[in-house]
Amino acid sequence: MNQPEVTTEKKVTGWSHYFNRRMMICVMFGFTSGLPLFILYNLLSAWLKSEQVDLKAIGLFALVGFPYTWKFLWSPFMDRFHFPLLGRRRGWMFFSQMALLAAIASMGFFSPLTDLPVIVFLAGVIAFLSASQDIVIDAYRRELLSDDEQGSGTALFVNAYKISTLVPGSLSLILSDFMSWQFVFAITALFMLPGVITTLMIREPTIYGEPPRSLREAVVEPFKEFIHRSGWSHALLVLAFIFLYKLGDSMATALATPFYMELGFTRTTIGLVAKNAGLWASLAGGILGAVWLEKTGVNRGLWIFGVGQAVAILGFALLAQTSAATPDVEPSTLLLGVVIGLEAFAVGLGTAAFTAFIATTTDQRYTATQFALFTSLAAVPRTFFNALTGFIVAQTGWFVFFLICFALALPGMLLLPKIAPWNAVPKQNHQ
Repeated sequence: MNQPEVTTEKKVTGWSHYFNRRMMICVMFGFTSGLPLFILYNLLSAWLKSEQVDLKAIGLFALVGFPYTWKFLWSPFMDRFHFPLLGRRRGWMFFSQMALLAAIASMGFFSPLTDLPVIVFLAGVIAFLSASQDIVIDAYRRELLSDDEQGSGTALFVNAYKISTLVPGSLSLILSDFMSWQFVFAITALFMLPGVITTLMIREPTIYGEPPRSLREAVVEPFKEFIHRSGWSHALLVLAFIFLYKLGDSMATALATPFYMELGFTRTTIGLVAKNAGLWASLAGGILGAVWLEKTGVNRGLWIFGVGQAVAILGFALLAQTSAATPDVEPSTLLLGVVIGLEAFAVGLGTAAFTAFIATTTDQRYTATQFALFTSLAAVPRTFFNALTGFIVAQTGWFVFFLICFALALPGMLLLPKIAPWNAVPKQNHQ
């Protein structure tokens, strides 16, 4: 029987703090967690656009992310029950990863022109399985890392998550210029295998306290603890902050690939530029984000990185305005690279601090359910507001749309003095 993955509270310094077994697990699961989401929001939109599906209909495909906003409803089930042999966390990870591999590979057998309802259904299945995988990976990471490691571990996780976009957002786009979509989706699905192998190689994490003894206990106690911890008013502020912090940049990137294509860039150009600009910016963000969060703490990271992710939105506005001002001139590949690089770096850092904040806000006795509740709320803008982006662009044009996204990035920042004061003393584990 597998022994639990033990988390030590001993403070580790130097580069060994960032490059050890626990951090490498975060990297592998970050990649595996991000891949299905970016298939839905990058590769799927490019596929539909290439098959002449209407832009408004493509925007509505954001609604397939519905499971990400409601995953807290079945997270108690995953806290309470487990598969034999592999354990509570590893069993659910293995099941969801294998099912995702099969569902992604099957999508290429259908045509957007004749089988759109089937594609919608498959996209919904992938979203459900992806959200389920996120529930258990988030819980595993929270239980694996100490509070001292949450910032750096989450930074590496988030940036590996971002790097996973290079498969559906770069490699798959390039392959689509040379082979059928059936092969493209089959090859893309195989990138789930590193996560499967990691799941089979790791051990179960340390369990803090007794796991839920009944489904009712798994449902009620996590919500009761969160409300009673600091009172209703603070709980509502925390939920409002989680909803608003990523709203602007989430909407700004919802139609990124169709936006680049509409500016005149080929899928191969988008793929190559994303690979070079996005890869190096994400790697730099992963390393620097881990170091900065270790030095500044999660609270200050939310402030600094929040400003960065808001400024990154203006890069899209600049790209739209430049293209509109010189419609007869070939789009600037250099400017595209700068915009993609800035987004990959700044937004990745903001997401790292944000996810670390969510992790330290959870009680380790109810990790899966509370983490799922908070991340579900964070996914609401990506699902419902992003579904409106195609209609907003149709009414305002790309430039004004990105200015609106920038404005929507500010309300979350205004809550920081209450939620994450600059000079706050770091919190201890909730146990």
